[in-house]
Amino acid sequence: MTVRRKLVAGNWKMVASRGPLDELKAVNDAAGRLDVDVALCPPFPLIGPARDAAPQLEVGGQDCHHLAQGPHTGSTSPALLRDFGAAYVIVGHSERRALGETDAQVSAKAAAAVCAGLIPIICVGESAEERRQGDAAALISHQVCASLPAAVMPDRMVIAYEPIWAIGSGRTPNSLEIAEMHSAIRASLLRSYGPSAAEMRILYGGSVSPHNAGWISAIEGVDGLLVGACSLNAVDFVPIIEAAAAVGQPVPAAA
Repeated sequence: MTVRRKLVAGNWKMVASRGPLDELKAVNDAAGRLDVDVALCPPFPLIGPARDAAPQLEVGGQDCHHLAQGPHTGSTSPALLRDFGAAYVIVGHSERRALGETDAQVSAKAAAAVCAGLIPIICVGESAEERRQGDAAALISHQVCASLPAAVMPDRMVIAYEPIWAIGSGRTPNSLEIAEMHSAIRASLLRSYGPSAAEMRILYGGSVSPHNAGWISAIEGVDGLLVGACSLNAVDFVPIIEAAAAVGQPVPAAA
């Protein structure tokens, strides 16, 4: 039976100082004692320091270019992320898509990440208006398949479903809404890529907090969490990690 181990990934987004590094000792201790994968995606200059401060965590980038090198000022090569010790990279976050990034560009970045030895966390999600207009599940299923590389390696890729209207808003979909979206994503993956797609983890993200991490993690089909603001401090992030770990391991992956 295929199993999927829970993953909790923190996205520090754009912080203004090294301050959050001081929170990592407690987070590192939690990751070392709990049966769950923990990753942290700080801004690029903090990847090395975060890796050194928290060796029990994996670190990752928040974005990458689709090329290994070249005249692309301001961009980060996936190969360089890997060289600095990164294991993951977020691609297609809604904040990047809002700047005009397309599914095709996300797909190219994910492919480059895998080629460099990174695991891309491929973000998808609908806006409030898109949800009001109708079938959000069909829209996201299409976005998932359009954002994946042509050569899919399920054990080397992660999907993160983040409803745009929930990110940073304090609003969270209910358990039925989350279960519906994760089920639709899984079904789409299996239709498009076959039984091996059962190995791919699907995270939930969007206003994750210590107050909701437990019941969200317990929803069937939720393989972990992508955490924003609450990953910046141990008093919030550690209980989230504990809640994900408490749900139980491993998670059966039905083909």
